[in-house]
Amino acid sequence: MRAIWTTGTNGPRSLEVRQTEDPEPGPGQVRIRVHAAGLSFAEVMAAQGLYPDAPKFPAVLGYEAAGVIDKVGEGVDERREGSRVLALSRFGAHSDLLCVPDAQAPAIPPGKDFTEAAGIPVNYLTAYHILFRVAVVRAAERVLVHMAAGGVGTAVLQLCRTVDGVETFGTASAAKHAALREEGCTHPIDYHTTDYVTEIRRLTGGEGVDVVLDPLGGADSRKGMRLLRPTGRLVTYGFANMLSGRRRNPVRVLRQVAAMPRFTPLQLMNANKAVAGVHVGRLVSRMDLLAAELTEILALWAAGTIAPRIDGTYPFDQAPDAHRRILAHGNTGKIILTP
Repeated sequence: MRAIWTTGTNGPRSLEVRQTEDPEPGPGQVRIRVHAAGLSFAEVMAAQGLYPDAPKFPAVLGYEAAGVIDKVGEGVDERREGSRVLALSRFGAHSDLLCVPDAQAPAIPPGKDFTEAAGIPVNYLTAYHILFRVAVVRAAERVLVHMAAGGVGTAVLQLCRTVDGVETFGTASAAKHAALREEGCTHPIDYHTTDYVTEIRRLTGGEGVDVVLDPLGGADSRKGMRLLRPTGRLVTYGFANMLSGRRRNPVRVLRQVAAMPRFTPLQLMNANKAVAGVHVGRLVSRMDLLAAELTEILALWAAGTIAPRIDGTYPFDQAPDAHRRILAHGNTGKIILTP
């Protein structure tokens, strides 16, 4: 097996491609010959030592992949061999061979390729779960999407198009605004040159928004709460503000943690606001729920309603460059790794 190993917490410098013994599928598992694997912000943070759920290093990271089943374990229908599938895994996807439970490897819809398939599981499950299970977005509501040009951000914008009249506000650098409009963003906002809180207040006549999707944390979580109008929902699903540049900055991390707002049930009750958290990686115990959501996502993809926006593909040997692109906020859409 050839895989990208994360050996420590020195960011892109911690990545090495190694050859190890091929894995064998256990009972109820399938083995996938990987053609493409998704790179998420979680793996980038893990390589910086800022992802608490990361396995002990050295380890092979990666939550998602796409390829062909080349072997099945005991109890799995042998006819699945040769099937084109995508996979949701608990790490290990950044390899050319991946073993996962059979239920976590649904078929790729006809006519869809491996590159797009590898960009589906993490981003679209996160976006779908936030929008329709947690925030329960309704027609004509206003949604603030931070990091709108990233993989999850573009997935959110596409899924918001499936709800009548939803007005989206997306923060991203000005160079990415054309891409955001292509994905359906109503109001792209350049956070480098514009105070997004002031701009959203202006655009909404001072009312604010109904839903804030917050992958930033720190002071931006506090701003998000202030932007919610009554019955608004803040959903946090990351802490990107802990990263600054290509190296860990302990002082920045402490400052951002200190800036996080503190809520009490009484405060939320009096404000008529709600706060929720989403960590898809910790929903493995509810695979029934994730599988049902993924089925709905795949139907939307098969129908052409949604489609992953691929920023670029990088061979395993160039994985450090892929990490650096995300660290520099250079990507518009999903980064894909290929064996």
